Amino acid sequence: MSTVLPDSRSLLRRTLGERRIALVAWRLLVLQNSDPAVAAGLAHFSTYRAHPWRRVEHTMDSGQRLFFSDREGLQREIARLERTHRRIQGTDGQGRAFTALDPAVRVWVLVTLYESMTAMCELSGAPLSAGQRDLLYGEFRTVCAAFDLPGELFPATAADVPAYMDRTIRERLEYTEAAHDLLFQMLRQAPSPRRLGRLRPAWPLLRPVIAHLLTALTVADLPPAFRERFDLRRSRGAAALSWTLHHGMRHAMALLPDHLRYRSGATPPSATEHPTATPNANANAGSNSGGNGNGGNGKSPLGTLRALRLPLPRPRRSGRRSARQVRVEAFFRQVVDQTGDGFITAADLQAMAHNVCWQLELSEEQEARVYAGFDTWWQHIRATMDTDGDGRVSLAEFTTAVLAGVDRDPDYLRNGLHVALRALFRAADTDGSGYLTADEYRVLFGGSRVHPAELNHGFRQLDADGDGQITEDEFLRAFTDYFTARTDTTAGAQLLGRP
Repeated sequence: MSTVLPDSRSLLRRTLGERRIALVAWRLLVLQNSDPAVAAGLAHFSTYRAHPWRRVEHTMDSGQRLFFSDREGLQREIARLERTHRRIQGTDGQGRAFTALDPAVRVWVLVTLYESMTAMCELSGAPLSAGQRDLLYGEFRTVCAAFDLPGELFPATAADVPAYMDRTIRERLEYTEAAHDLLFQMLRQAPSPRRLGRLRPAWPLLRPVIAHLLTALTVADLPPAFRERFDLRRSRGAAALSWTLHHGMRHAMALLPDHLRYRSGATPPSATEHPTATPNANANAGSNSGGNGNGGNGKSPLGTLRALRLPLPRPRRSGRRSARQVRVEAFFRQVVDQTGDGFITAADLQAMAHNVCWQLELSEEQEARVYAGFDTWWQHIRATMDTDGDGRVSLAEFTTAVLAGVDRDPDYLRNGLHVALRALFRAADTDGSGYLTADEYRVLFGGSRVHPAELNHGFRQLDADGDGQITEDEFLRAFTDYFTARTDTTAGAQLLGRP
């Protein structure tokens, strides 16, 4: 097998890089998440229900880094994935142990990507020839070899892939909750994609239509063995929709210029006049195993908190909500409740750390500091807010504890939130300058629930001297003001945008 990675002229990059691959992306996710280990990891560690578009973007970004970068970038992404997957293990709802590092599971996830490329071509009426499939599979295996997985777990040749798919579907896959959500639930509840632009107000009307069409398309495109095993009916209307979209997109793509037809790094030989872009290194990051950290201050905030043995405030039931309460509730919903289930758990804080690390070019040591900071914050949250001891914190518990805590104890935020914020600031300060620029600020807070214009406004409010930068002290003071200011006129009170 060749040890030379595929380049922009390869069949692999041209097939995977053609934008119509999006037509089989949801099909790919359903197949992958029908593996019980993948589904269990998703149920325990993913925020896909609250942030489906971020989940899809992360998946696409990871594929870009794996299949469109040089060997150094490939090895870096594999190391990032292994650090992330090291944290994903446990026991599923049926008592079965799972780990994302299971070689058979990882091979399944990879092979489904190759199979989706061949399915895209077949569904469009232009199936790859046997020779093309051999070439594509050979290029694909060259990349997969960098994962150092047992070769015998992969289908030996391209001709063996259909039998591997059929066998795995019938013997190992299950109709998991994650697969059902992808097919029938997620899009019907999903927030509007940020890229929708001016059409975002129409999302509640568009969402059910798009959800219905994507469900029909995905069911129609799934392998016959999958539909048969899980009794998914492919209607005539769905089959017609699939034929129209796949054939239509194939012909439409052929009419587009190469820079529109292909993603970056996938231009064919005829497009040599367009320089091939390299993947954005600053977007290459991930997560690793964290630990209990002290934020670099030499004393454990958690130990200080335990020594104080502060009484836990009970949730209050006030009629009129103050400006501070409104802000704290917004922080809970927009920032901390990553899973969108109305509670904070360790998974929410871990997801926040993961999302920060994903955006940045961090070493394993830097990632560990981010996770340690957020773990310390979670321990502080649990110790000061979980009044009923159920291992999670509700909106009422969070709001009451924060408002009471900042009024009673000057070190309340310093012992928890500030530890995570210092780790976050230093990770985002990629050039070590000691301050954040507007672009670095947007990377941190540019989530799907906050409009970019509001982020720009928040940055300008904090940048009082107009020099285009925020120091670490200004960063921490802004969060302190956000939780303590009695009115919304204070700059820090507008951290997440206008009131």
